[in-house]
Amino acid sequence: MKNQTQLYTVIFILFGYTSFSQGLNNGPYVFIGSNGLIQKSIVDGEVVSEELNMTAYDTIYTPETSVFLGVEKIAALSDIHGQYDLAVEILKNNNIINQDLNWSFGKGHFVIVGDIFDRGPKVNEMLWLIYKLEQQAKEQGGHLHFLLGNHEYMVLHKDLRYVHERYIEVGTLLNLEYDELYDTKTILGRWLRSKSTILRINNHVFVHGGISQDFLSKIGFNIEEINQSMRASIDIKKSELKSTDFYTNYYGKTGPIWYRGYFNDDLEHKDIDSVLSQTNSEHIVVGHCSFDEVIRIYDGKIFGVDSSIKRGEYGEILFIENDTYYRGTKDGTRKEFE
Repeated sequence: MKNQTQLYTVIFILFGYTSFSQGLNNGPYVFIGSNGLIQKSIVDGEVVSEELNMTAYDTIYTPETSVFLGVEKIAALSDIHGQYDLAVEILKNNNIINQDLNWSFGKGHFVIVGDIFDRGPKVNEMLWLIYKLEQQAKEQGGHLHFLLGNHEYMVLHKDLRYVHERYIEVGTLLNLEYDELYDTKTILGRWLRSKSTILRINNHVFVHGGISQDFLSKIGFNIEEINQSMRASIDIKKSELKSTDFYTNYYGKTGPIWYRGYFNDDLEHKDIDSVLSQTNSEHIVVGHCSFDEVIRIYDGKIFGVDSSIKRGEYGEILFIENDTYYRGTKDGTRKEFE
């Protein structure tokens, strides 16, 4: 058993948490071996292993382009944080998926603007649903884009402060640290490492935190290079990253996954216009900062799509169709912005 997992288990016992491994069901977790794949699931608190042929899943995931043009309909939300049941309800009611949990958004592009990991109890379930929908979307000429947010990078860099206790129990049963469930020896781990941090669709930039002037002045805005740099950083030790300016520039408070300036820094329109000009966009769509609904500020130049799904009670989707913007509510009602 790993030391950190042992520590968490002791803490749960000391503070009166009851182990729920006896009735725990979770998985699958698919590990890549030299001779094939090993799928491990937890069924009623017991680990069940199955050997799979290496062809059962892709093991190489090539990053896609970061820019898409000529897209007629777009939808976006963010910060699901393990709230699988609520997310599924929102997606069904807004016709992103059907009642059988299959893609129903046709040739549309659906963007998850980061933060599926942490806090909630059904992260793995959400990841596998997205994995499936991504393939189905492509088959119909559409796209599902899952951008990495600060919580994805935290977990992949072994920062496990916000992991739900259910997954501590999973790690105990599998004799692994939580981040090892998504390392380079797993299917989902390799898939995650192919994802982008920033995306441009038509004249919209999507990014979890935001694009700051500070970041632009130091790094510029070559979107493909930024995404590649972020991907490459995943498997570099955090201590090594912190020894260079890279960590401050990319992972700091003005970097793309942590920036909150659009909502907290009282920026002027000219500041926003400068960022838009440098990013070759007219709108920026972000998550990270939580609100009660999807919001727009600076005359619609900035959209915030973290509608607090993480609380497990309510959430919304942003729809962009024919230069018109709608809030898709939890029950599927569309509301134009006032």
